[in-house]
Amino acid sequence: MKIKSEENLTFEETSKRFGVSMRTLFNWKQRLDPKKTRERPAIKIDMQALAKDVEEHPDAYQYERAEKFGVSPWGIGLALRRLKVSYKKNSESSQGKRKGAYSLPEKNSGA
Repeated sequence: MKIKSEENLTFEETSKRFGVSMRTLFNWKQRLDPKKTRERPAIKIDMQALAKDVEEHPDAYQYERAEKFGVSPWGIGLALRRLKVSYKKNSESSQGKRKGAYSLPEKNSGA
């Protein structure tokens, strides 16, 4: 946008010069800084209910939790990431057993 104003170019001329669409130029003019955070909270998944479900069923798969909460497995994965839930692998996994469990982060009492 700096070159556009310095050289008194139109949006169309700037678009051709840099090989970007005019819509992109308009978007850049409105907001030059990239978005880094979401502007609204997650509303579909009850995070407290998800945390309780992780505590009660640590070995449940993401697709099972997704069916329970009525969302996609991808959505459950993002929600687990927001809760800072990690997947713990079993050291002695065999083909007949589940290979791990989810666990919530431990709360530090001294910090």
